[in-house]
Amino acid sequence: MGINTERFRVKPGDEVSLDHWDPDTDDGLSKGELKDLVNELNDELEALQELLYAESKHKLLVVLQATDTGGKDGTIRHVFDKTNPQGVKVASFKKPTAEELAHDYLWRVHRHAPASGEIAIFNRSHYEDVLVVRVHDYVSEQRWSRRYDHIRAFEQLLADEGTTIVKIFLHISKAEQKRRLQDRLNEPDKNWKFSKGDLVEREHWDDYQEAFRVMLERTSTKDAPWYVIPANNKRYRNLVISQILVDALTGLDMAFPVAEDGLEGVKIRD
Repeated sequence: MGINTERFRVKPGDEVSLDHWDPDTDDGLSKGELKDLVNELNDELEALQELLYAESKHKLLVVLQATDTGGKDGTIRHVFDKTNPQGVKVASFKKPTAEELAHDYLWRVHRHAPASGEIAIFNRSHYEDVLVVRVHDYVSEQRWSRRYDHIRAFEQLLADEGTTIVKIFLHISKAEQKRRLQDRLNEPDKNWKFSKGDLVEREHWDDYQEAFRVMLERTSTKDAPWYVIPANNKRYRNLVISQILVDALTGLDMAFPVAEDGLEGVKIRD
């Protein structure tokens, strides 16, 4: 049973309202149904990733953006659970270092783009420079507002050079964020995940939602589309993202490399 993921895709040129996507959406699927469907897709993704790596012709970039507690780490852990780490690379973009700040804001990102045969996952990304930078006024509006054009051009460069790009926005409600933050405080083995800075960022919830809205509206393109994923239900989140990735890789029409001649009679000696 496949699900229609086009309803989560942001069409180029569309006006975006996050109210259009209910973060609680789960299509009425039970926990058991979601678990079984995700397992099936994990198996498909494992096979497709092996094919991608073996053929070494295509490359896939997965961009993950979300508010704090949105589920980026959990998505990586569960969606890519069965893939081969040799062909999957994760780049996490935190507060820029002094060296990174000395360069243009895309410098630290471009070198982590996938090579042929690879899947690269950006845990946060170049979009931080039109999100946190905008919300906290780290640079002028004149400066960050130009970056939407830069980003579209950068992603088009990657696409033109053979990278398939899938951008995922994990959409949770403010009430769900509160619950997840409280869980981090209540459960001792999750305390390490909590930072008082998360509470400071939560005060800017509305500002971030507007920044996300504009990001989606201005940078979802044919070759680098955004998907708004209802993410309050983690299992449903995993299902939708897994389906999107399986569909993207299947569409590449990949094939294993042709084996060298003369293997038919080869026998392995004792």
